[in-house]
Amino acid sequence: MIKIGTRGSALALWQANFVAGQLKEEHAIVTIKTKGDRIQNVSFDKIEGKGFFTKELEDALLSGTIDMAVHSMKDLPTDDTQGLAVAAVTKREDPSDIIIICPEAYRANHWFPLKEHTKVGTSSLRRVAQLKCILSSAEAVPLRGNVPTRIRRLREGKFDAIILAKAGLKRLGVDLSGFYSMALPFSYFLPSPGQGALAIQVRSDDKNAIEAVKHLHDEATAKSVQAERQFLKAFGAGCHVPLGAFAHCVDETVILTGVILSVDGTRYFRHTIEDTDPIRAGDRLAHFMIGQGAEKLL
Repeated sequence: MIKIGTRGSALALWQANFVAGQLKEEHAIVTIKTKGDRIQNVSFDKIEGKGFFTKELEDALLSGTIDMAVHSMKDLPTDDTQGLAVAAVTKREDPSDIIIICPEAYRANHWFPLKEHTKVGTSSLRRVAQLKCILSSAEAVPLRGNVPTRIRRLREGKFDAIILAKAGLKRLGVDLSGFYSMALPFSYFLPSPGQGALAIQVRSDDKNAIEAVKHLHDEATAKSVQAERQFLKAFGAGCHVPLGAFAHCVDETVILTGVILSVDGTRYFRHTIEDTDPIRAGDRLAHFMIGQGAEKLL
């Protein structure tokens, strides 16, 4: 019996069930509440430490309570936990962000279809900074909770628009009727490193668990995500930094684009690197940005 650990949100359970459905072995799903689930009234950048949505799952792995944990890759800290390993990275869903807009706030026939001076729900510094870069008059209002909760609050009129990951909406089949929505192009809105991919974490010496999930591993996704996360790692923080990155593979080449912004979106550094090695790509991009003065924005 393989015990699969997951958070209890609808999206996390979908992800765990997706992985479970691909296993040949008998399995059971174990729900574990994390620090990020318990603290709902504080934005991520105000919470100290890392691993808001992963530490309790990692502790359960190390103690033997579970045999594998399914994470959203963007939630997993860039520093490896001793005794644990990512055995598989699944094929990536669309990693872009999507803006969902109430009809009254929709601006027709405009490249960015949101009216001026509107309230946009998001607690992500990355999303806030990129939004401000596009529409400086927009007011970013903190928004926490699972995907259905965020959509409900938009329907209740708490916000004019919200920004979410497209992958989560697609996986849950969320009804967006009555709203206008648009996927935000990478040309001006980069996602969180690892967004759209799942990481299956196991004990590094558990050969049975490693063998059970190896067929779920997608190497192109793994290389892309590795480059993005290496870029993030160079700046030493996750939700505490307005940083976005997206990489994709063309044959053996990793093409990585990253951005670092001031929180108000008035200044930013953006650059693209190509390399055959994902770690080197991330390091080179970070080194270039630091050389240009990006650390002054942090």
